[in-house]
Formats: sequence, C-alpha cells, structure tokens
Amino acid sequence: MKLILLQNVDNLGYKHDVVNVKPGFGRNYLIPQGYAVIANPTNQNKLDKIIADISAKENARLDEYKAMAQKISGQTLKIGVKSGTSGKIFGKVTNVQVVAELKDKFDLDVERKKITLPDDPKEIGTYTAVINFHPEVSETINIELVAE
Repeated sequence: MKLILLQNVDNLGYKHDVVNVKPGFGRNYLIPQGYAVIANPTNQNKLDKIIADISAKENARLDEYKAMAQKISGQTLKIGVKSGTSGKIFGKVTNVQVVAELKDKFDLDVERKKITLPDDPKEIGTYTAVINFHPEVSETINIELVAE
C-alpha cells in the first residue's frame, strides 16, 4: 500500500515521503492517527504542489542562507561536555547542542535536521560538522569538545 506521510514517522520516513507499507499498518495505524494519506493521483498532485511551494520558499531564502554560511565559515564552536579522566565523554553530542551553540554564539536559527555530525564523537577533541542550509549551500564548521 502506497502512502504519503504527513509527518515524520520513526523507522519509516520523513514528512512528504511516499512510502510502501503493509495494508494493515496503513489502514489501522498510519491513516487513523493522521500520519499518512493514501497516495492516489489527487493526493499526489497536492503533494507536488506543496513540494513546489516549499522549494520556491527555500530558493527565495538562498541569499540569506549564503550570508549565514559566510558568517560561520572557518569558525569553531566550543561545546562543554562531561568527561572522564581519560577524555572519554559521558553521553553523546547531538545536533540539538550544536543548534544551541550556533544560536548563542552567532545568533543563527538553524534547523537541527540540517546539521550532520559525520563521526560519532566519543572523546574530547575537535570534530567537523556539515550544515546543509540548502542543496546549493552547505558549510563545514569545527566543533571542539571541551571538558566542563
């Protein structure tokens, strides 16, 4: 059964994705909960229009994204983490912490899903994160993990 997701669903897909699921899962869970609609031609046309509108808005903000990327180019974020004596950190560094530091240091509002941490930081040190503002605009930023 092909469905169009109306919101992000864990282990299935993101908002506006067209997914293939078992009929029972779609009929008994996704559709009644309002997580998805059937991918018929009418709904597919609505989805195409919504995606076109979102794409137009993102393209209109292209200059703003370029300015944001210029602002953080070559910068380093310092994130305080709890760590042991050997330098191994407790817990995990996530996109949410990076977003908070970007807001504090540069006054930038970036969606957390646009930030990717390529390697899972496990020790104190310097790592790089990629911020994909737009398909045409992405910037790397250094993240330095320091002991609190």
